[in-house]
Amino acid sequence: MNKVILVTGGAGFIGSAVIRHLIKDTHHTVVNVDKLTYAGNLESLASVNSSDRYHFEKVDICDATEVKRVLNSYQPDIIMHLAAESHVDRSIDGPGEFIQTNVVGTYTLLEQARAYCSSLEVVKKKGFKFHHISTDEVYGDLLHPDEVEAGTKLPLFTESTPYAPSSPYSASKASSDQLVRAWLRTYGFPTLVTNCSNNYGPYHFPEKLIPLVILNALAGKPLPVYGKGNQIRDWLYVEDHARALVLVALRGEIGETYNIGGHNEKKNIEVVKTICSILDEIRPKHTTYAEQISFVEDRPGHDMRYAIDASKIQRELGWAPQETFESGIKKTIMWYLENEAWWRAVQDGSYKGERLGVGKK
Repeated sequence: MNKVILVTGGAGFIGSAVIRHLIKDTHHTVVNVDKLTYAGNLESLASVNSSDRYHFEKVDICDATEVKRVLNSYQPDIIMHLAAESHVDRSIDGPGEFIQTNVVGTYTLLEQARAYCSSLEVVKKKGFKFHHISTDEVYGDLLHPDEVEAGTKLPLFTESTPYAPSSPYSASKASSDQLVRAWLRTYGFPTLVTNCSNNYGPYHFPEKLIPLVILNALAGKPLPVYGKGNQIRDWLYVEDHARALVLVALRGEIGETYNIGGHNEKKNIEVVKTICSILDEIRPKHTTYAEQISFVEDRPGHDMRYAIDASKIQRELGWAPQETFESGIKKTIMWYLENEAWWRAVQDGSYKGERLGVGKK
């Protein structure tokens, strides 16, 4: 049965991938609710904008009156809540925005959605879901291979890993996760949660590592690497993530948490060198791109390793990533080479590639 799916933050990086997938690969109707902050970009949805199953509402999730209007107008069957401030470096420089959007915004959305759900007829109410999309950063730091003997089996984040957030960003997301679970436990509100590893791919705002390195490399600028570049992340191609999120929204069990990872643990310096190597092949110049690598002071409180155990979602829902890091990063680089107009417009906006997350001394 075709459903009405409301996606908050649908003009953002992951949200736009979810909407493109829903419109192109399913028959469901989509309502995109986005405030259009600096990282929101409707150009990321140009390919689906003409669909009669796609609707856009410029709304701040902290505005209870507007959220209520949208819910009552479109009568969604599922809410996929992706709207969030998401960049750790920005949270170090200005944590207040993260508390407002990620905590207060989630609370506001939960309350309006709960009131809306309670007004539904029995059949529609029974099928309603609130899917909260979160991050693996809420779990904190994992043991790093540099800290143990070679060959030691290293731990992974599971759905039962205790929360230990390190940054204002991850703390705000941990808070929102717990609000969602509390609304399930206290009010019986039908929620489920997903926690994902680091995403990358097309339409990624260039404050994040991979797009920043690609664009700086092309511009002949330094490629900033924090500390020694030994921080490890599990890299997940955004279109794989979008497939997983829609699968969870449609088939996930109320009250459950699903971890979503790419099975691609890489040190940051490995990621940067891989990008340089690929660019050396497809966009050669008189020097190697790796010569532009510049090691800079690490950011405060930087977690050294994240890694997801995604066996539950594979076992229970049949999802697994289709892209390896090697295939996904090549696709990503080619997309940036072929879509200069998109990223030029972003660079002409609010972000010029400057260093963020230094923190106030």
